[in-house]
Amino acid sequence: MTSDTTTAAASGTWTIGDLTVNRLGFGAMRLTGAADGTPSDRGRAIAVLRRAVELGVNHIDTAAFYFSALRSANELLNTALAPYPKDLVITTKVGPGRDPSGQWLPLARPDQLRGQVEENLRQLGRDHLDVVNLRQNGLDSIAEHFGALAELRDAGLIRHLGISNIRPEHLAQAQAIAPVVCVQNPYGIDYRRKHDDLVRRCGEQGVAFVPFFSIAAAGREAGPRGADSAAVHSVARAHGVTPAQVRIAWTLHQGAHVLAIPGTGDPDHLRENVAAGGLRLSESDLALLDPVQGDQPAGADAV
Repeated sequence: MTSDTTTAAASGTWTIGDLTVNRLGFGAMRLTGAADGTPSDRGRAIAVLRRAVELGVNHIDTAAFYFSALRSANELLNTALAPYPKDLVITTKVGPGRDPSGQWLPLARPDQLRGQVEENLRQLGRDHLDVVNLRQNGLDSIAEHFGALAELRDAGLIRHLGISNIRPEHLAQAQAIAPVVCVQNPYGIDYRRKHDDLVRRCGEQGVAFVPFFSIAAAGREAGPRGADSAAVHSVARAHGVTPAQVRIAWTLHQGAHVLAIPGTGDPDHLRENVAAGGLRLSESDLALLDPVQGDQPAGADAV
């Protein structure tokens, strides 16, 4: 059973480059609105961000393309948290883009990445970005794109670099150009378990693995909380927690280098998510959950 007083510190820490964070972080994508496009309540979203920091969250994942008709995740972050706490690490991503109406644009060219980095800087009100992930889609080689970001790191606009939505060979391509501090890929108990080897490889190299959709799993951004397996429900009942908390705890049990960034605009879900960082699963729990494997066909993922 988790405690309402648990903070993100209960999840332990990991160092992203030279930045130490609690392993239980926060994803900003859902702050802007519901999956059906309904905008979020601005005041409530700001309150959730401030409460997350109060609960010890010091790693927040965002992007300039996280916006709805009326909300921007970066603007909400700026309003809620600036001037930012000194220990807060904000990770953003570039590559994808959306026009003002919200329609997706083709993956940015390498020469367009600086504009995307500067867009994040303006929206967040910062002089440099802590971590920028190259979020690739459909590239055989990410070398040219990652090289463009490495130049921006050398120019002082970016502190550390990561990669997202990658195939295993992309990690070596990027590392041949500049250090990679984190990898973001879809991954969960029953989602994209083909990445098991990549998770282990990141651990061996000291690279943070930061899965997304680890709670929603096959439901992805819609996040259905009633689609969990019997095994997940069984473990949840045994610990007196929710299935979502079991999924977060399982994520954190995959290695000290594995971070969790569950996102929500609901203050009650935020409290539950943070508390899951203190949930310890037994070997029998993990054995029960491990066979709960599945995979989704290859294709474009949400960002």
